[in-house]
Amino acid sequence: MDDRIREHAETLVDWSARVDAGDDVVVSVGEGAHELGVAVAEELGERDANMLATYASGEMSRAYLRAHGGEFEDDPAYERALYEEADSVLLLSGSRNTAAAADVPGDRRQARSRARQGIREARLATDWVSTVHPTRAMAQQAGMSYEAYQAFVYDAVLRDWAALADEMARLKELLDDGEEVRIRNEGTDLTMRIDGRTAVNSAASVAYDSHNLPSGEVFTAPYATAGYVTFDVPQTVRGTRVEDVRLTFEEGEVTDYEAARGESVVEEILDTDEGARRLGELGVGMNRGIDRVTDNLLFDEKMGGTVHLALGRAYDANLPEGEAGNDSAVHVDLITDMRGESTLEVDGEVLQRDGVFRWEDGFDGD
Repeated sequence: MDDRIREHAETLVDWSARVDAGDDVVVSVGEGAHELGVAVAEELGERDANMLATYASGEMSRAYLRAHGGEFEDDPAYERALYEEADSVLLLSGSRNTAAAADVPGDRRQARSRARQGIREARLATDWVSTVHPTRAMAQQAGMSYEAYQAFVYDAVLRDWAALADEMARLKELLDDGEEVRIRNEGTDLTMRIDGRTAVNSAASVAYDSHNLPSGEVFTAPYATAGYVTFDVPQTVRGTRVEDVRLTFEEGEVTDYEAARGESVVEEILDTDEGARRLGELGVGMNRGIDRVTDNLLFDEKMGGTVHLALGRAYDANLPEGEAGNDSAVHVDLITDMRGESTLEVDGEVLQRDGVFRWEDGFDGD
């Protein structure tokens, strides 16, 4: 086995999930993530944790949803109990076909997503972490050779996370103290309120309220969004290519939308429920180990010099205790590139220009 896979598993179990002896851990293994699953199982065994492995397959999900009549049981108790009793959930993705579910009817996906909202909440209440094992299908989607893609993934995953956490703490403090964020680039002039929110220093560990490996972003829960934004980083959303999405916001809600490609998927997301037309997240990418777009959200949204906004559900970690944020059955991230002519401002002060933070070399303060 590649030593990098073992190091990935060790980072996931120790730094990210903080698994201890006796913890009950659910490991969801994607169809192409078998090797990582084996390495994770060994790490869990060495720590005397309890493990239950499940199998996640895009082709199985497609077969099930296309055959189903469309009336889904709300929060089936047998599945919800699995997460309610778990201490940690480790999601190991590794797709063999990144478009496996592209021909599943949108209304069926929406119905199942709504029916599983309670299950999703139960999983999110655990120390869950999502990561990815590089596969040839993902390399092909990224337009890279398999060997080059492996190197890319491990450059992003095997970081000095403690050092990056210290750097990201600077942005977290500025967002925590701020009241309004404004982002501007070609096709974007958007403002949103952030006062009363707590930003998360997403340093790839549950100790930081961070649940992705790799990570490398600072995110918060905005509200009162106004203006317009263009998401110019292409993505595959629900198995469909989506490009140049433009959203217009008034009083916190999407009032108009268009896309050069994949507009029907955008419409499907916005029509899921009332909360799907509001933002649940503002995230700022800070992982400089991610240096190119690969059409994989787990990496692309963390790339230094990007900002992403999520339609739908807000995370409790960003909210004051007892306060409910935006509620929705979806949480869909879309990305805008800030590495061209752009500014990221908090309360009128420029924190980032052209993708470079004011504390980084090359920042233009003019």
